[in-house]
Amino acid sequence: MNFERKELSNSQLLDLYKKILKPRLIEEKMLILIRQGKVSKWFSGIGQEAISVGITSVLDKDEYILPMHRNLGVFTTRDIPLHRLFSQWQGKKNGFTKGRDRSFHFGTQEYKIIGMISHLGPQLGIADGIALANKLRKNGKVTAVFTGEGATSEGDFHEALNIAAVWELPVLFVIENNGYGLSTPTNEQYRCENLADKGVGYGMESHVVDGNNLLEVVHLISELKASMVENPRPVLLEFKTFRMRGHEEASGTKYVPQELMDMWAIKDPVENYRNYLKATAVLSDEEDEAIRAEIKKEIDTDWAKVQEEPEIVASLEEELGDVYQPYEFEAFNPSSEVENIRVIDAISNGLRQSMERHENLVIMGQDIAEYGGAFKITDGFVAQFGKERVRNTPICESAVVSAANGLSINGFKAVMEMQFADFVSTGFNPIVNLLAKQHYRWQEKSDVVVRMPCGGGTQAGPFHSQTNEAWFTKTPGLKVVYPAFPYDAKGLLNTAINDPNPVLFFEHKQLYRSVYQDVPKDYYTLPFGKASLIKEGTDVTIISFGAGVHWALETLAKNPEIKADLLDLRTLQPMDWDAIYASVKKTNKVIILQEDTLFGGVASDISAMIMENCFEHLDAPVRRVGSLESAIPFMKTLEDQYLPKGRFEKELKELLAY
Repeated sequence: MNFERKELSNSQLLDLYKKILKPRLIEEKMLILIRQGKVSKWFSGIGQEAISVGITSVLDKDEYILPMHRNLGVFTTRDIPLHRLFSQWQGKKNGFTKGRDRSFHFGTQEYKIIGMISHLGPQLGIADGIALANKLRKNGKVTAVFTGEGATSEGDFHEALNIAAVWELPVLFVIENNGYGLSTPTNEQYRCENLADKGVGYGMESHVVDGNNLLEVVHLISELKASMVENPRPVLLEFKTFRMRGHEEASGTKYVPQELMDMWAIKDPVENYRNYLKATAVLSDEEDEAIRAEIKKEIDTDWAKVQEEPEIVASLEEELGDVYQPYEFEAFNPSSEVENIRVIDAISNGLRQSMERHENLVIMGQDIAEYGGAFKITDGFVAQFGKERVRNTPICESAVVSAANGLSINGFKAVMEMQFADFVSTGFNPIVNLLAKQHYRWQEKSDVVVRMPCGGGTQAGPFHSQTNEAWFTKTPGLKVVYPAFPYDAKGLLNTAINDPNPVLFFEHKQLYRSVYQDVPKDYYTLPFGKASLIKEGTDVTIISFGAGVHWALETLAKNPEIKADLLDLRTLQPMDWDAIYASVKKTNKVIILQEDTLFGGVASDISAMIMENCFEHLDAPVRRVGSLESAIPFMKTLEDQYLPKGRFEKELKELLAY
């Protein structure tokens, strides 16, 4: 192995030695502890240390790094105290996740490290968002994100690289090609000679690098970093290396040919660098022994310290309290000046006024810039706010959601328009596994609003008409908003943008241009978790949201003899249980109307909660009305049959007659 020191001083070379030796010695300690049954699981990076250490050594302390589970060298080179790392691995409270996540699945703003989730791909999109925030600030900062050769088969890899290339984001995409994705060899992962070759397809600079040569890594990253400050752009890096141990310790290496193990053992990055330093008289045997002794002492001292820490004690209050970032609603009360506008106008006005109020707010989505979005909600926004803050995206929902989260991590607010709520399925993973869990896992906000145009009645068929709110109401960590009127739409959208938690904001397409209301011209907010009592009566409680509220109003207008409480929920998570229970206790009969199919829908949970909490007040079984248990069809006659609007009146009268 050929090492070139170039301008590096002896002290710098020795410093790099200490940095690459430290994770190796920690790992050797962990392997002993595993055999002793004191550590439950370990993902080894032995043989790959030069990549983590080399990159982290070059980047500034305030430049974000998004490592994987074999990048111990990132954490140690950022000088995270070992006892905190050990606490994390042991599930102690002094770790970074309060015992809620293991190994390296965590983030820390203090050290500018954002750990991955097990679904691998989303961290690439997060890096895009972090880099976009840096680019908007024009601060010259670079972001590095790690992935393995196996994860390059994920769609998120393509999506993230494509976005970075189109937006010219300063991201180092680091592929650690260690020969195996768990047990799958590279010849079963890709067909190109080198993964770096894929950079050509994105119009992206790429390099193939000896991942075991520490100095080669350091020199290349130094050059690239300096160049990317002057010319912000993404770079794809494929580091050739080898995983000397199993995917994790329990899996072993029986599937690896011995000749490969022997060949790569010769290329050990730590031993080769150590030999180079000794051959050039930079490191003596005595100095080497002293360095090793010092590191081992630190490891042993910090490990002993962690063993004295108490075990995690489960606290129900703390567990539930950390699902959402605390947010105290701030009420903004408008003047009396109003205008009679549609739902679509109210959403547009709210979004515009929020953009004016929050200079760090960025909105993203397909066709939202000059075109103004599929429904023209952002028409004229580019002229007012510029293309940096109103960004057309490629068609890659998953990476855009992840990028929105990256913006949040790096101090911005993000609104992402899901062109149709149906398309959220391709962005589902980062919403439910990243945004929803982030605060619970490591107390970091996800200041993201996902706008969800939804609903039937427009003969748009099974891929543009779904009402899929139930996919998200059952996911802790998400807030779900579903207004039915212009006034609520504007006020709740403003609150959603102010709230640092992830919000799914549903907008019914049929209501966009059909429902008018007097709405304050000024900026205002409305609280989450407060239902609106639209009509009052004593005969029955009708609970609904979205288009269902208007269907209920039409039914009551046809039947003026029915005196009903009509509750518009407005938000589904949080839910206004107090208002629901109060109305049910007053009327003693309840019917729940939703546009979604019945099974597994919001109405089912509301019904269950009423039965559990108001059973003695009921004079009849709770009645639910929803759409047919099928996909939503295209033709009007079929769609009319599918939707519950035509069945609601009959079901309501049957309940009243019970």
